[in-house]
Amino acid sequence: MTGPLVTVSELAQLLGKVTVLDVRYRTGGAAGPAEFEAGHVPGAAYVDLDADLAAPPGPGGRHPLPDPAHFAAAMRRAGVSTGRPVVVYDDWGGRAAARCWWLLRHHGHPDVRVLDGGWAAWWQSGGAVAPYEDEVGPASPYPGDFEAAATGAMPLVGADEVLDLDLLVDARAPERHRGEVEPIDPVAGRIPGAVNVPTEANLDEEGRFRSAAELRELYEGVGVRPGATTAAYCGSGVTACHDLLAMEVAGLSAALYAGSWSGWITDPSRPVETG
Repeated sequence: MTGPLVTVSELAQLLGKVTVLDVRYRTGGAAGPAEFEAGHVPGAAYVDLDADLAAPPGPGGRHPLPDPAHFAAAMRRAGVSTGRPVVVYDDWGGRAAARCWWLLRHHGHPDVRVLDGGWAAWWQSGGAVAPYEDEVGPASPYPGDFEAAATGAMPLVGADEVLDLDLLVDARAPERHRGEVEPIDPVAGRIPGAVNVPTEANLDEEGRFRSAAELRELYEGVGVRPGATTAAYCGSGVTACHDLLAMEVAGLSAALYAGSWSGWITDPSRPVETG
């Protein structure tokens, strides 16, 4: 595998040689565990975004980063080992899977990919689906040996740094970026100076990531440049990872502002921009 994505055909050849994580999750969508038990990529383990990939809501936003020890323990339960490649998928265009990809990379796992097209692409391709007739309930993987390490492979920025960056990318929908509507958080608007690349722009009509050349043109078009200090944010720090994944596909890099909009507005002294 090369790059941060893996295709359905590649994953089909790799089953049994990689750890597969199912991170099905959508804001306001169907319950991931029930969908997982109804059918999943063979050998996959379910990872709960709220429980395993985030800390409880608070001053750090709606989905603060999980405690490293808690995250590592969750990954070990899912069978993740440092020396074994990991493939992550969801049913949300890669938005939830990108959060798991980012966290594993951030905490030192060297080989993590996202299944391009996710569960829909796997299902539509006719790929094998568990549980089989003789399989009951969720998968029970062998525990892994993953330990969270402070490698700095995927950088972070804090609220006190974002206004000094060369560029800040907002991954939310355009109407939320402009402050016209805010369906989730109590304040509408954006962090001053932020440019908008909604996650939908990263995907083609089939729900797969656009080519590296197309994504590079997209992000360079809003000002992302090698060597510039750049970060991405969203509503709660989850879908911003989708923009970071797209930039990685394009050969670009940026940090994550994990608190994102929901964390930014917990301090009323911080400026807000609309329009």
